Amino acid sequence: MRPQVRERTESERYYQHPLSGEVLAFPEIGGEEEEDEARGADRGKTGKDGGKQKRKEKGKRPRLSVVVPAFNEAARLPAMLTEALGHLAASPSHVAAGFELIVVDDGSRDDTAGVARRVACDLRCHDHVRVMVLERNRGKGGAGMLVARGDLILFADADGATKFADIDKLVAELETVSVNGFGVAVGSRAHMVKSAAVVKRSFIRNFLMYAFHTFLLLLGISKIKDTQCGFKMFTRDSVRSIFPNMHVEGWIFDIEILLLATWLNMPIVEVPVTWSEIDGSKVDLIKDSIKMAIDLITIRFYYAIGLWHIKKNSTGKTKKE
Repeated sequence: MRPQVRERTESERYYQHPLSGEVLAFPEIGGEEEEDEARGADRGKTGKDGGKQKRKEKGKRPRLSVVVPAFNEAARLPAMLTEALGHLAASPSHVAAGFELIVVDDGSRDDTAGVARRVACDLRCHDHVRVMVLERNRGKGGAGMLVARGDLILFADADGATKFADIDKLVAELETVSVNGFGVAVGSRAHMVKSAAVVKRSFIRNFLMYAFHTFLLLLGISKIKDTQCGFKMFTRDSVRSIFPNMHVEGWIFDIEILLLATWLNMPIVEVPVTWSEIDGSKVDLIKDSIKMAIDLITIRFYYAIGLWHIKKNSTGKTKKE
């Protein structure tokens, strides 16, 4: 939790090409670099790695971007990437419109980045995959979102718990509700509350889930039934308005996203998705639940007293200043 907005590090400005291993510079959403890329420009840039040139990649901007934050996910990432890339590459509409998938190695101690590159090459999707490697772990709160090039940008967890094909549901719903280029589609497991996948979970896990939802209601967050599903899609303009205002980096960053979207008058739609629990979760139920509760109070408090401010979006409309 920080008093300033989340600032990007130097390593968040570059990615590795899976096949060549070349280090390339991401274009900036809405910035000069992105306009250059759209025109096919190719300007060199020298990085801080002893003079190695990091150039910008030419190419058509894709319709869809998928951002996958990954911390020590070498074991679970292959299945998720195989499912995601398999679906996108097999879809004529996604192939025609263009897509990219950005894996954000969040300071992993295992071979997460190497696994991502190998899977991309094995599936012959290396031209669609970009691997960002952060020098230190920052939490999954937004890394990669401001360098995604798509008109629609999906934030998806690396565990693959959500059926990736449901991305098409989010695309359809988001295109329906978006107004003037703004909108957010939230994958939701709320319809599964009485399903076997939830009922079979431990008592303490379900108890904490209900307690968390009750706490959200007390804080005034009532319209979204499932705030924590790691499957959220944004229009390009929504990303440009929400993520430069983000302060939170940890598990609770979803709440700040939804608060900002609400205060910025963006349409939000909740979309039922197919979800199953995947082994290997890094969440410490008791410790992280307590921290999330404290962070929720802190978020509300900082915005209420004006320590945190919200910049206006491109429409000039906001509920908070």
